[in-house]
Amino acid sequence: MMLIRVLIADDQDLFRGGFAMILGAHPDITVVGEACDGAEAVHAAVELSPDVVLMDIQMPNMHGVAATAQICAQTSAKVLVLTMFDLDEYVYGALRAGASGFLLKDARRDELVDAVRVIAAGEALLAPTVTRRLIENLVGRGHPAPLPRLAARLTELTPRELDTLRLVARGLSNAEVAAELVVSQHTIKTHVSNILAKLGMRDRVQAVVFAYESGLVVAGAG
Repeated sequence: MMLIRVLIADDQDLFRGGFAMILGAHPDITVVGEACDGAEAVHAAVELSPDVVLMDIQMPNMHGVAATAQICAQTSAKVLVLTMFDLDEYVYGALRAGASGFLLKDARRDELVDAVRVIAAGEALLAPTVTRRLIENLVGRGHPAPLPRLAARLTELTPRELDTLRLVARGLSNAEVAAELVVSQHTIKTHVSNILAKLGMRDRVQAVVFAYESGLVVAGAG
């Protein structure tokens, strides 16, 4: 059984304690540390080498987005963003900074535990319906025009990989993409892995953001 090491970063004692109690009740998860602000979270992530960091967005000394960027740049930890609102504008910033997904603070206990396991396993935590709603709302509002330097990188992908990325970015699950392209789910997983490797990205979330910012998918279209 793989033991998942978790760091909890939140400026509210009540939330930190609650999350630690919930996660600590499971034998495959151990809370290795807590941080009450962004700067402390970065230091703790470097020192403790957690597998997953639960990252609150609104924190003193260093914002959760900036802390996420530093943690993703300096460690191999996966960041799970905690937010009170599912369309918080800061969530998009955290995803661009390297976060692997987000979870609402009022999520059920089992959702929190499942989220940590999903993130630790290297998967992105963005449900298909949330992918479309969050990314289109925030990217469409904040980045209306494709970024040329990113658009040029589309040439690194094969036509089938472009098709896969386009469908993933529009909110389809692997199974739905496989059905759309009439291939197996294993083939789609391979395509996604190749996309991440070629573009030098950590996970599926970054690939989705890239698809919009490069102009491969246009927010609000189709």
